[in-house]
Amino acid sequence: MTGSLNLPKLSLVLGGARSGKSALAERLVTGSGRARHYIATAEAWDDEMRARIADHHRQRGPDWVTHEAPRDVGAVLAQVPADAVVLLDCATLWLTNVLLAEGDIPAESAALIAACLACPAPVVVVSNEVGWGIVPENKLARAFRDHQGRLNQQIARASGLVVGVMAGLPMVLKAPPGFHHDL
Repeated sequence: MTGSLNLPKLSLVLGGARSGKSALAERLVTGSGRARHYIATAEAWDDEMRARIADHHRQRGPDWVTHEAPRDVGAVLAQVPADAVVLLDCATLWLTNVLLAEGDIPAESAALIAACLACPAPVVVVSNEVGWGIVPENKLARAFRDHQGRLNQQIARASGLVVGVMAGLPMVLKAPPGFHHDL
């Protein structure tokens, strides 16, 4: 990616675990040339997760403003200045937090997307594609997979740019006219 990338109002980068989706999303955000805001939805429940979070923070470096928002992403998005850009990483952990709190998933999903679209700055959302694997053996895992699939579809419909990532390789699934595809 060269030059200043003009991102649409909402973008979605999705892929499987360790597919390279977060790295691509970070490149998109950095390529915009705007001040970078990172919304972290992960919660550190154990030492392994704390280490992952610390690694992500270290890899991003000091040029990012980090906001911890396991569920209330809308409050953060409303405060981001128009000349910035936001990376929301990730919708999958956000959905996990809503599901575990027994939240109203359809209502909270609609509110999340509305908040992304209302944000004064462009927003890039990272999410996992969980529908390509086998059907999970338990009810909770099947419900999660179904909710994640619906959320991804809703975000993709609202997005101007949708990129799938597999084995570190980006696949542009939806792009605005004139979008530069050299990702």
